[in-house]
Amino acid sequence: METKDEILNWLYGLNKNGIKFGLENTKTLLQKLGHPEDSFRKIHIAGSDGKGSTSAMIASILNEAGVKTGLFTSPHIINFNERITVSGKEISDVDLKTMARIIRPIVDDMSGLGMKCTFFEVTSALAFLYFKEQKVEYAVIETGMGGRFDATNVITPDVSIITNISMEHVQYLGDTIEKIATEKAGIIKKGVPVVTCNDGVSLKVISATASESRSKLIKIDAPNIISITKDNVIMKYRGESYDIGIPGDFQAINAAMAIDTINELPKSEKYISSIKEGLRKVKWPCRMQKLKDYPIILDVTHTKAGSKVLADNIEKIYGKVTVVIGVLADKDIDGIAENIGRIASKVIVTVPVSERASPIEKIEKSMSKYVSKTLVQPDIYKAIDLSLSERNGKLVLITGSFIMAEGALKWMKKTSVGF
Repeated sequence: METKDEILNWLYGLNKNGIKFGLENTKTLLQKLGHPEDSFRKIHIAGSDGKGSTSAMIASILNEAGVKTGLFTSPHIINFNERITVSGKEISDVDLKTMARIIRPIVDDMSGLGMKCTFFEVTSALAFLYFKEQKVEYAVIETGMGGRFDATNVITPDVSIITNISMEHVQYLGDTIEKIATEKAGIIKKGVPVVTCNDGVSLKVISATASESRSKLIKIDAPNIISITKDNVIMKYRGESYDIGIPGDFQAINAAMAIDTINELPKSEKYISSIKEGLRKVKWPCRMQKLKDYPIILDVTHTKAGSKVLADNIEKIYGKVTVVIGVLADKDIDGIAENIGRIASKVIVTVPVSERASPIEKIEKSMSKYVSKTLVQPDIYKAIDLSLSERNGKLVLITGSFIMAEGALKWMKKTSVGF
């Protein structure tokens, strides 16, 4: 019997097949599995910023309503199991191995026929199979990248959501907001309502796609933010007050999308009364999260747009901070540096533990344009130690990618984000 490590080695080994745009592999794999994705109702989410938080909010509301709810997100921070949850509980190692034993022979057979599945295609199918086995009523499913050709885009949901769109993955999705929005809008299905927060060019693209698909378009209203703290944000939306359990005023936008999504579900009256409590109880780690017992804030922001919002909120709540930052090579490093530089009294530049990490010299060059006190420490653990000795009473913000958050938690000797 294979161990979990052996299963994960096989899954990660599929990365050699790269990133593929197209749905043929996923459709074939799911067909051979008996179409597990057809056994539950679905909500589908694409976007550049806020996908995970919005997904977590919707899942929290449905769980609060007593609905057995699956949640599929990516990437994970420490443990692969974080990607696949039911009623707030991660898939167990035993169930992970069971699902993989069912899927692997099919994937191997397909490979022999020249259909080489990718890591994300197989992981998506594994999540759908697990949700079927667990008899979930609803699954909240987040795209991995893009939308139109994302492996998850084989589903027909009750509602589609497109969160904030910004410049990201330009080598795959296109080098303009219009091109990226076109890819994200590809999740819109005929007659399926779509909820969005976007404006400008992105909204124009989404609106045109929704019109072609004869899909109702719900553009959220601007929520009124009452207060923000290190633990939550309180807002008023369409005459009702809500306490959201994830900090940052940008979470009000995500909460508004979650509220409008719940209102668009079939038989929405079953879930509406649980919206307030679901939003109050929602937790989503490493989103401007102040760590208990440590003078550290963790955030996984990795886009220019996301870093601006993060900087605005850090400034409002904490003021100046010492920053530890590492960024992946395909990101807008100078744009991120410009925003983070506004709130940094000192910066320690480091390297995320990833083959995709940006060269440290490139990050240093960008950061030093905006922060005079920029230090370099390639080892992330030593960089965190250095930040704590150099912080001069200020809090430390660790940011730049999911992998930076993973490094910080491993520095704390954590094996799970559930803390």
